[in-house]
Amino acid sequence: MRYFTGNLSFGKGTKEERIAKLKTEIEAADAIVIGAGAGLSTSAGLTYSGERFERYFFDFAERFGISDMYSGGFYPFPDDETRWTWWARHIYFNRYIDAPKPVYQELLELVKDKDYFVITTNVDHCFQKVGFDKQRLFYTQGDYGLFQTVDGSNGKTCDNEEWVMKAMEAQGFVKGPDGVFCVPEDRRISMNIPTELIPKWPDDGSNVTMNLRSDGSFVEDAGWHRASAAYSGFLREHEGQHILFLELGVGANTPVIIKYPFWQMTMANENAVYACLNYGEAFCPGEIEDRSVCIDGDIGEVLALLK
Repeated sequence: MRYFTGNLSFGKGTKEERIAKLKTEIEAADAIVIGAGAGLSTSAGLTYSGERFERYFFDFAERFGISDMYSGGFYPFPDDETRWTWWARHIYFNRYIDAPKPVYQELLELVKDKDYFVITTNVDHCFQKVGFDKQRLFYTQGDYGLFQTVDGSNGKTCDNEEWVMKAMEAQGFVKGPDGVFCVPEDRRISMNIPTELIPKWPDDGSNVTMNLRSDGSFVEDAGWHRASAAYSGFLREHEGQHILFLELGVGANTPVIIKYPFWQMTMANENAVYACLNYGEAFCPGEIEDRSVCIDGDIGEVLALLK
């Protein structure tokens, strides 16, 4: 394994030249490996702060001083009724509604006729919702749409959609003409679901938690292992070929899952190309600068230009 010196490059050429180069690489690549982080969903409008947070979580902000959806996920709520009220909303508005902007659809349009695979740390299921092939997706960090037991000892997960819908109704959210839950005009919604609605594991009634990687209890269920094997198989199948490693919105939170492996695989394969689209964080190691395309900007805007 070759190692990098630590020298970073922010790419060569004008932004227009880089976009043109990326378009050429997408068209010419034998295969495309998409690595997606939170920045992609942010570009699609699934923001965790600002207007969306204030619209759906204004009562939590007023009572507990919570400032955004991310930090709210770690808040020590006083009881399970309040905690699961929070999570019902969090899951619904980040998993069971469409993203406000068509960024994922535009990405699919660019790669649908290519041999592609997606690895993502996102847990909002946006790829599958817009039509990406389920057999070509690897959600490494879990799924907002799944529950697991607290200790994860049974190695299984279960779907939570039915529970989420009941919990949203119990809070007083109403469905608009488009069928999407929204805050009623009088803004009277509850911060405590009924005790009998607190979710439990279907087999034994034990406590559940979100299937999100936070510690050693995270469940890598049968579906997770199938996706992991499919990803490894895709990489083996295209080893040495002209692969485009297309990194979208991956930050510094978990670089060992996508960013660092993409750099290493590009360096190891002289036919590979690395592309990084990110707002304010588009860079690559100097060693692969000549086979990299770094574009600093909003991902959705860049994808639109690529079309």
